Amino acid sequence: MTASTVPSQPTRFEYAPAPESRSIVDIAPSYGLFIDGQFVDGTGEPFKTVNPATEEVLTEVSSGSAADVDRAVAAARRAFTRTWGPMRPSDRGKYLFRIARIMQERARELAVLESLDNGKPIRESRDVDIPLAAAHFFYHAGWADKLDYAGLGPGPRPLGVAGQVIPWNFPLLMLAWKIAPALATGNTVVLKPAETTPLTALLFAEICQQADLPPGVVNIVTGAGDTGRAVVEHDDVDKVAFTGSTEVGRAIARAVAGTRKSLTLELGGKAANIVFDDAPIDQAVEGIVQGIFFNQGHVCCAGSRLLVQENVHDEVIASLQRRISTLRVGDPLDKNTDLGAINSAEQLARIRELTDIGDAEGAQRWQPACELPEKGFWFPPTVFTEVSPAHRIARDEVFGPVLSVMTFRTPDEAVAKANNTTYGLSAGIWTEKGSRILKIADQLRAGVVWANTFNKFDPTSPFGGYKQSGYGREGGRHGLTGYLKGANHS
Repeated sequence: MTASTVPSQPTRFEYAPAPESRSIVDIAPSYGLFIDGQFVDGTGEPFKTVNPATEEVLTEVSSGSAADVDRAVAAARRAFTRTWGPMRPSDRGKYLFRIARIMQERARELAVLESLDNGKPIRESRDVDIPLAAAHFFYHAGWADKLDYAGLGPGPRPLGVAGQVIPWNFPLLMLAWKIAPALATGNTVVLKPAETTPLTALLFAEICQQADLPPGVVNIVTGAGDTGRAVVEHDDVDKVAFTGSTEVGRAIARAVAGTRKSLTLELGGKAANIVFDDAPIDQAVEGIVQGIFFNQGHVCCAGSRLLVQENVHDEVIASLQRRISTLRVGDPLDKNTDLGAINSAEQLARIRELTDIGDAEGAQRWQPACELPEKGFWFPPTVFTEVSPAHRIARDEVFGPVLSVMTFRTPDEAVAKANNTTYGLSAGIWTEKGSRILKIADQLRAGVVWANTFNKFDPTSPFGGYKQSGYGREGGRHGLTGYLKGANHS
């Protein structure tokens, strides 16, 4: 080959579309509430759920009123008193195993429905959300008949009826985080899914029927904030578990204060991802991308603050920008898509508002050349440099694909900047020194600290935060204590 025929730049290979089929999912024209083992009409004003990638109306969903919540709680109480509570723990475990197996059998259907209703890439729904949700049921099924031997105190007993409210960012996975430990410990459930993403919860109700779960053990009441408030404030609810915004979490804590209810809150975050100068840069860049752009940044523990040691800042940012330029934004059902749609017009407006404030405060915005679809709710991957800890984009939870970059010189400065937040949910450390990982992790005020990785989850590991990120733990042996009377919380 002569010099004149050698291409000046590497050939860029384009990905051909690889869409997942929608035909695997049969979406009904309308859906009711799931109460006492049956789908029933709600008495509230019905609402529509849309595909955020296209703004197409998917279906109409019943809204639960206070009266509907009364019915659901009464059904859960009957099931707890007559069926689920007295049942042998080993038999409860069998039901959880059955649910887990059915979720695996219907995994493709669940993944497609999740991506349609939520906007996340099918690759993430298929490879992360659905397998992890099933894993939580498998894991907690194993605990059902071992609670007396788990070191949780003498004779741990279920609390009763659990009222659970979940967010829209991981609809089915958050359902599994809540329902699996509640059922394994002998409680019954009234769950309120997010109003923008109710469909996989309603498909899970069908799975409960398919598994022959006794009526009333799981009840699903769809609706907006008023429905969730009715669940949380109901006098016959013994346990409240909420995942969502810190603002709503504060309101729930006030409502529950002074009552007999047990409370678990998993709220917002503003995680620091700390890169030291001895970190493997390419590996760290992959972790940074995974930390902030996974699920479009709709992750409470997203690594939205990047702290880079000053002497490698330019190298890290250059490598990061090259990597971000390869991300594919588009159709969530395309298996090649890296970033899907923002979940709602409301969330997109908040992301735009906070990024505009970042511009106004003097931070430098960088975005790759990115062609966004005309229909739907979209925002490109975004990096802000020249950010100070006082900037709102460094303090407020954006909950979108937006990264704020700051620098540090010493490990002490890195810890001080990482802890300079009202949140305390997660953090990441990138370095080749194991001793540094252990020392820094011990100083970080965060519930979860990842070392040379980010956003890795396992049902055996407890998850939760400090400060404004909430209290209590979900997952692992520690997560069982929030659903048991007399449990040792140490």
